[in-house]
Amino acid sequence: MSTQSSTRIAVALPADCRTRLMETAREVNFAEGTRLFREGGHADRFWIVRSGTVTLDVHVPGRRPAVVESLGPGELVGCSWLFKPYTWRLGAEAMTPVRAYEFDAERVRMLMDADPSFGSAVGQWVGQVLAHRLQATRIRLLDLYGPYGSGSLL
Repeated sequence: MSTQSSTRIAVALPADCRTRLMETAREVNFAEGTRLFREGGHADRFWIVRSGTVTLDVHVPGRRPAVVESLGPGELVGCSWLFKPYTWRLGAEAMTPVRAYEFDAERVRMLMDADPSFGSAVGQWVGQVLAHRLQATRIRLLDLYGPYGSGSLL
């Protein structure tokens, strides 16, 4: 299941907030197969995909991680940076070569604290993404491990 267009940065953040956030970005590249982060690790940064595909996965003991969502251009990779204890709740891997904007989480949180309007906009955007990811993860896990058809939205 892909992220709805309303969670992409281009439509989710007001232009002034998007510009301010992007002023803190640095460009990075990841080779195919690179682990961006592992479930349980320290969430000290996040990314917006410029090109390529990143998958989100959940650790399953004794099995390969279960992929719960694929993310592409304009989509946020990582939400755990915004919530204490700043620990990744999922893992992420580059499935293709990926170009992304990388953000220092502490710096963005400081900007959010200093400007309530900016903080509210970024918090609402991450909240929208998080709500979507929770639903996508639930459906994917039901598809993988539940009774036949239990992940259906119908």
